[in-house]
Amino acid sequence: MAADTRTSAAGQLPRLPFVLAASAVACLAVALAAVWAGGGVATAVPGIPDAGAVTAWGLPVARAVADAAAVATVGALLLVAVLLPGGRRLSRAQLRYLTWAGCAAALWAAASAAVLVFTLSDLFAQPVGEILSPAVVADFVATDTQGRSYALAAVVAGVIATLCVGIGSARWARLALVLALAGLLPPAFTGHSSAAGNHDAAVTSLALHLVGVAVWVGGLVFVLVAAARREEQAADAARRFSPLAGWALLAVAASGIVNAAVRLPSFGEVFTSRYGLMILGKTMALAALGGIGLWHRRRTLPALRGGRRRAFIRLAAGELLLMAAAIGLAVGLSRTPTPGTDDVSLSPSEGLLGFATPPPLGDFPWTPLFTQWHFDPLFAFGTAAAALLYLAGVRKLRTRGDKWPVGRTISWLLGLAVTVLATMSGLAVYGKVMFSVHMGQHMILAMTVPILLVLGAPTTLALRALPSVPKGEPDGPREMLLKLLHSRYVKVISHPAVASVLFIGSAFAVYYTSLFETLMRSHLGHLFMLLHFLAAGLLFFWVIIGVDPGPRRPPHLGRLFVLILTMPFHSWFSISLMSSTALIGEGWWSLLERPWVADAMDDQYNAGAIAWATGDIPVLITTLILAVQWIRSDQREARRVDRQIGRGDAGDPLAAYNAYLASLHARDRRHGRPAEPTPTEES
Repeated sequence: MAADTRTSAAGQLPRLPFVLAASAVACLAVALAAVWAGGGVATAVPGIPDAGAVTAWGLPVARAVADAAAVATVGALLLVAVLLPGGRRLSRAQLRYLTWAGCAAALWAAASAAVLVFTLSDLFAQPVGEILSPAVVADFVATDTQGRSYALAAVVAGVIATLCVGIGSARWARLALVLALAGLLPPAFTGHSSAAGNHDAAVTSLALHLVGVAVWVGGLVFVLVAAARREEQAADAARRFSPLAGWALLAVAASGIVNAAVRLPSFGEVFTSRYGLMILGKTMALAALGGIGLWHRRRTLPALRGGRRRAFIRLAAGELLLMAAAIGLAVGLSRTPTPGTDDVSLSPSEGLLGFATPPPLGDFPWTPLFTQWHFDPLFAFGTAAAALLYLAGVRKLRTRGDKWPVGRTISWLLGLAVTVLATMSGLAVYGKVMFSVHMGQHMILAMTVPILLVLGAPTTLALRALPSVPKGEPDGPREMLLKLLHSRYVKVISHPAVASVLFIGSAFAVYYTSLFETLMRSHLGHLFMLLHFLAAGLLFFWVIIGVDPGPRRPPHLGRLFVLILTMPFHSWFSISLMSSTALIGEGWWSLLERPWVADAMDDQYNAGAIAWATGDIPVLITTLILAVQWIRSDQREARRVDRQIGRGDAGDPLAAYNAYLASLHARDRRHGRPAEPTPTEES
């Protein structure tokens, strides 16, 4: 085993510092070569201002360092918070890798600040020395989207570096990981993607791409580090990382295809333009990495679990070098002009919406609502993954002979189909230009889709389909899901009062403050708003008619009371929209070119009417479902008592009946209802 830690002579393993240094050099070398080959370094023209060679070459280097440091931060935190088994308090090994995460985050913050300065120099075509002043940098951050994005990334990285100094619990490590993933997103909403005509699909796919790359590459780096350092739990970390890497690979591939399709004018540009050729290079690297990952799963992971690290470390080192080259190509792509961008001029509305202003709806049946489709990668990939995972779980149950109600499967798939309809059909297109259609989209996501999805019982399916980890081994997905269901956080938000306040209160908070207009101006904000409405609806209807287990299950009468108490507030919200004399989101609507909307106040009145009308039907359906569940629950309880009386207690039916009354008494005391007579009193 001594050869495992020595330098890379024949038959020996490469030293870890050498592998990491070689990967960094490969990333920088490929990035610089790609910038030069893609035309990212413009030749100075006499008489035209130029930022200078320092900015031309410093910007891609700073971006490469920032990207590598961000990936390292995510990877180290992923190892600490997810991959390495542990308890609430971090182990010594986890604390050691947390220090690595802090150092990487500090480098990420410094490199992001450098990118900010070089970007300012590049945009104003002036050397860094002439433009670098606190006032100019502050103005750039305050007024420019690129300035804000890189400043936000630097701030997030700095916060993570500070947190890593004092973190001692797994909960705070998970929070730092979430912050690191969020810090990757701001730069995705600037640059080539944000300038594309279909920029909402472009930036969403790029955001998914960045998160997938960070999880995949960063996770591999630190699993390799753990294996090379002979950590006792390296095999467990690799086992946990394997399925995560597979999903990250799918996210990177799918989002990369969407992003390339949006930014290239035609398929022929893939083979004739510099930008397209770089995409081909990334595609080949991705295919090679997928093959290596498959080899890992089949050959090296079993060997690693058996204590043989050599094959895993060697293959992972080669995979890391290839990943570094792919990251370098990505940096070069960010500096390579997109084909055809000079010939495209966007109207003001198209620049705001991400697509051309749709035609007028016209009279009933509003055909454009069903013909104007707009692809959204987040909802497309999310619903597809949810459907595939659900069907895989059903298939697993049936393979081993267990039954799963067909109605639940139909309900789940129908809910996903309605989600696609609400987020990618004409409802999504006109939802950005008409408040009435937006309100219909809101009601569907908050009150129709959740009913269908919660009746699909996905958590119950997951608990039955996922395998249990043997006692004494690290927690698997099933154990993690159980811990989440019984966590204090879920216990708080699943309280009927909290769920009701989030369901109704969020609508008032969004529409009766400046938040609605702010969220509509940004594609990220618009996505957040839609996801929030969906999540609030899922939480509320899970509490009312949910089939899945939870930390608290109110009695059926209590659920009906919560439903009856909540709905008047929904009606109040609808009536307030119809009677309002102030135009909600006026600043947003005034920016759009929509001459066929004659009166914005009439459209707002229609929005309130839609909210009122579409709220009554889901409430009626929910009440009927709750009544059916109540009846079935009583029938199951009666059958259970009959079985108990018919078993060994048949000789003493009074004892069985008293036991039944005792269970009712205990249940009523838990829920604070008037108690039934005690068994003693009844007997």
